[in-house]
Amino acid sequence: MAQALPVSPGSGMRIYTSMAAFLLMAIALVVPSGYSLGAVMLLLGSVVLLGKRGQLTLRRADLAIMAVFAAYALVVIAEAWWDGQGSRGMDRPARFLLAIPALLLVLAFPPRAGAIWAGLATGGILAGGWAGWQKLIEGVERASGYTYVIQFGNISMLSAILCAAGLGWALVQPRARLWVALLALGIAGGVLGSLFSGTRGGWVGIPVVLWVLYRGYGRDLPGKWKSLALVAVLVVGTMAYAIPQTGVQSRVGQAVNDIQRYVNQENRTSSVGARFEMWKGAAHLIAEKPLLGWGENGYQLGMQQMADDDVIHPFITTFDHAHNEFIDATAKRGLLGLAVLLALYLVPMRLFARQLAAPDMQLRAFAVAGVLLPVAYFDFGLTQVFLAHNSGVMVYAFLLPVLWAGFRARERQLAS
Repeated sequence: MAQALPVSPGSGMRIYTSMAAFLLMAIALVVPSGYSLGAVMLLLGSVVLLGKRGQLTLRRADLAIMAVFAAYALVVIAEAWWDGQGSRGMDRPARFLLAIPALLLVLAFPPRAGAIWAGLATGGILAGGWAGWQKLIEGVERASGYTYVIQFGNISMLSAILCAAGLGWALVQPRARLWVALLALGIAGGVLGSLFSGTRGGWVGIPVVLWVLYRGYGRDLPGKWKSLALVAVLVVGTMAYAIPQTGVQSRVGQAVNDIQRYVNQENRTSSVGARFEMWKGAAHLIAEKPLLGWGENGYQLGMQQMADDDVIHPFITTFDHAHNEFIDATAKRGLLGLAVLLALYLVPMRLFARQLAAPDMQLRAFAVAGVLLPVAYFDFGLTQVFLAHNSGVMVYAFLLPVLWAGFRARERQLAS
């Protein structure tokens, strides 16, 4: 059943939400806490929904997204409460609750599609440029912008992935060449930002990303264009590996060496080896308390006990999470925690996926982007607890509503 909420119509609010949607990703990585500005604008703007004029009709799909946001937040907050973490443990999950009024705002006053795609492209371009400056001019080993290096690399890659999704929208615009060029620059910048950060986790899921893009657009492309796209991917991958300045070759070699030394029991504290140790320790904890988990504090005490018993290397106790979103959630919040985490990704993915073959290219572009956002986070979560960082939480919690609003707005236009 649809429900009605009071809203106040006005083109001024659409300009406001468009500005917020643009800034959300445009300055996410090149300004300290830049990922927060657009999100805060959306949250503050939601006060207009307290008015009593007009109506916003909510569908079950809208309520489903709100429900998974609330479920994830409440489970993590409950864990923080019974585990004695205080406000420290409740801060990040609470942002998913704050994203709900922002979602209502953008559903009532959808940002202009151009602002959303331009923000993503600008974010990719600026991230790549900033990473290139840090790597090639300042000489840093791994570009990190104003956030943690893994977060920087993965969010930069996310910009590139979503710009690729936006190409379908760009192709049907009056100024198609300009939009395609802008998004192509966003793809290049986002990829360079990831490469210069030396972050490997963001590349693990690229085959799945390419499969989603193919599902969205591949069937409409002539065979020649499919071949060219495949050649382009192979050329870019080869060049990224072959050019020393990207750091890809050294990072791949380091990963292979880390695995070999871990298997031979020579080094359990390398980048890869430490992750294997964390996962081993977390697996022991999950086996002991599979339903509700250990909580944050219990997790650290359990890992310390295993280090004392020489089950894992003592170095691992310096980390407060398992460097895997799904293992970490299960160890700390049990199967309940894993269930709400999977729902946070899979429910929106399913809702967007129903329009992956939409005849309308603008709607399809938002569907592809909406599927790729949780796909990318699923990928990032394999080697990092992405939602343990402010940037990871803010980007997902507020970018998903923006993409959903663009998706729903186009559906309404086509239905009217």
